[in-house]
Amino acid sequence: QVQLVESGGGLVQPGGSLRLSCAASGRFVSINVMGWYRQIPGKERELVARISRDGDSQYADSVKGRFTISRDNAKNTVYMQMDSLKPEDTAVYLCNADYKRYLGRDLEVWGQGTLVTVSS
Repeated sequence: QVQLVESGGGLVQPGGSLRLSCAASGRFVSINVMGWYRQIPGKERELVARISRDGDSQYADSVKGRFTISRDNAKNTVYMQMDSLKPEDTAVYLCNADYKRYLGRDLEVWGQGTLVTVSS
């Protein structure tokens, strides 16, 4: 089993910053793509940013220039620095990872989510 543990959410004022972290643990050969999604009640889950093992990254248009995703392959951890936060960034942020197993096809795993609230 592979688990993702997120941290770093919380309450922040508009214009403020937060840094999310997500660490993978368990039995796997390697972690491939890691990413962050967000879920707002009543809306579909949306991709915020994702990064390949080689460091190629992709962002939602709504966060480009404000959020930065990075990873530490040695620690199997992905980070997301969120700056210039807006009230519309309020959501539960979920970490996602594709991983290579010793036997069988690659699988996907989700974290439990961490709440980010942007409010004055």
